[in-house]
Amino acid sequence: MGEMAKNIPNRTRRPYVLASVMLAMFIGAIEATIVATAMPAIIGDLGGFAHYSWVFSAFLLMNTVTVLIYGKLSDLYGRKPILTIGVSIFLIGSFLCGVSGSMKQLIIFRLIQGLGAGAVMPIATTIVGDIYTAEERAQVQGYLSSVWGISAIMGPAVGGLLVEYLSWRWVFWVSIPLGALSIIGIWLFLHETIEKKKPDIDYAGAGLLTVAISFFMIILVEGGVRFSWSSPQVIALAVIAAAAFLMFILQEKRAAEPMVPLEIWKIRPILVANLVSFTTGLMLIGISSFLPAYVQGVMEKSATIAGFTLTAMSIGWPLASTAAGKLIIKIGYRSTSFIGGIFLVVGGGLFVTIVPSAGPMGAAFSSFCVGVGMGLTSTSFIVLIQGAVGWKQRGITTAANMFMRNLGNTVGAALLGGILNGQILRYFAEHGGKTGQNLTLDSTNMLLTEEHRAELGESLKHLLQEGLSHSLHSVYIAVLVFGIISFFLVLLLPKKSKAVA
Repeated sequence: MGEMAKNIPNRTRRPYVLASVMLAMFIGAIEATIVATAMPAIIGDLGGFAHYSWVFSAFLLMNTVTVLIYGKLSDLYGRKPILTIGVSIFLIGSFLCGVSGSMKQLIIFRLIQGLGAGAVMPIATTIVGDIYTAEERAQVQGYLSSVWGISAIMGPAVGGLLVEYLSWRWVFWVSIPLGALSIIGIWLFLHETIEKKKPDIDYAGAGLLTVAISFFMIILVEGGVRFSWSSPQVIALAVIAAAAFLMFILQEKRAAEPMVPLEIWKIRPILVANLVSFTTGLMLIGISSFLPAYVQGVMEKSATIAGFTLTAMSIGWPLASTAAGKLIIKIGYRSTSFIGGIFLVVGGGLFVTIVPSAGPMGAAFSSFCVGVGMGLTSTSFIVLIQGAVGWKQRGITTAANMFMRNLGNTVGAALLGGILNGQILRYFAEHGGKTGQNLTLDSTNMLLTEEHRAELGESLKHLLQEGLSHSLHSVYIAVLVFGIISFFLVLLLPKKSKAVA
């Protein structure tokens, strides 16, 4: 408490800071769902279904790498200036995404968006860890996750409405006024006293990590699609990725201020929390990225209905987060996370068994269960890791956890996108001859808007829908596997972890 008071003076007005932080979190919340809801419309307008997963992967790549840099900078310079820089870059990227004229432009602008987004979630979460005492943190982090989830409910709904009645471009522009309000609130109401010192930033570590993740992601997206798994290109990419990762580990061991302090990985609860954040990140992106394509392309529902199925996850998340704040105090981190792990497995299992006849309600219930699992586990982990370190390490420790979830998202978008594309191509190769047409990945574009579906012959439409449904089934088998892995990892948490540190 004394360390917290030293860095966050009494002039800080906590309720207003919390409200400003929630606005920043809202940007992150709608990013996960509003863009996915709009993707079928974006593909229908710009084309390029083969680049579908790159729209998510480009954003996530920059987000994943920069989150650690922002976390370290916030420990050196304070939360306020670094969060402002990150949100500003994010808003510039959002504006540019909205004026994209091609899929390639959109992917480039998503890189800029991701460059700024790396600051939003970890620093906003760290600010709450700073201004509330250890005893208050469990409850407040539950509220914070709750508000994040409640605001995410608006993402799919608003996204669907914007796509139907205005344009998909507005899904990017809607975050600009909210981000500006957040910056104003942080500057007016958060007051920090930072002991300034010469920064010693691990740029070499950040660069090596960028190379390793980027090359690994290219392998996952293009392996089995553009390049065969045994091709010289894939082997070369794998060697470079592995070498960069090994050099990154060596760099972290000798760096004065490592990008990822290796000692935090020796603390068992933090290690488990970070690993589960990785596997749940894989699950989250698999659902939020590809469920709208299933609801619109196979179930033939509108963008608004597709958004509703994701909204259900965002209802389960805040409800569970609010409950988690109380459960952590009563039964401990491990038991709370254990219950969350069960819901993750149940939700993943429901997605594997989903069929078009289940309708949007079946998809929504599956999403709800996963949301409950996410809410229980993520809230437990944030409180756990923030209680394990002091102010000077809280930024980087929180960022490391966010990094693992983002890494899960990044790997998941690439891996699951690669599975989807590979399965679609395989299905078309086996069954496409019946139509007399040369079907490609971009043939799937036709399913994602009502006007294009109406132009398809019944047999061709059925073939395309069967191909998409079959391929997404493979994606959801992978989602279930990650849910099961998450559950068993939770069991590795220490049994005595009831007290809030």
